[in-house]
Amino acid sequence: MKTLILYSSRDGQTKKIAEYIASCLLGDVSIEALTENIQIDSFDNIIIGASIRYGHFNSLLDKFVKKHTALLNQKRTAFFGVNLTARKEGKDMPETNVYVRKFFLRNQWQPTLKAVFAGALFYPRYNFFDRMMIQFIMRITGGETDTTKEVEYTNWNKVKDFAEQFNVMK
Repeated sequence: MKTLILYSSRDGQTKKIAEYIASCLLGDVSIEALTENIQIDSFDNIIIGASIRYGHFNSLLDKFVKKHTALLNQKRTAFFGVNLTARKEGKDMPETNVYVRKFFLRNQWQPTLKAVFAGALFYPRYNFFDRMMIQFIMRITGGETDTTKEVEYTNWNKVKDFAEQFNVMK
């Protein structure tokens, strides 16, 4: 069985999560950044991971899913969303995370497995505008506001559980 993991990552945390998932999966696994022209037909399983920035997934994700919905719905598939909102209990499930819920309301793809993982906060790596905007959002939502810090909120046990669930799915 050949598995393809596609990811859309702004600051690298989604890529890091995708790589960790790949290390937990059985069989032949490939990882690639999501692009418009990627070929997915030769893969038995497809996992797509995408991060949120300012309340939106990369627009390429919607284009890709709309273009490949029929094929995705015929294969064993999974999706994981990555965002800082998921650091809060109650906002860390596909059914309770507003971004993931909205994504699936506007798309016809129904993956076999869905998850939401908390991302990471990399203040020193952001440009001035992003650092100030993200700090403002974190202040409003009760998060870390010290712009000298990097904080990883990802629950790696939850990521491992996701990979293990995918391994045993039929």
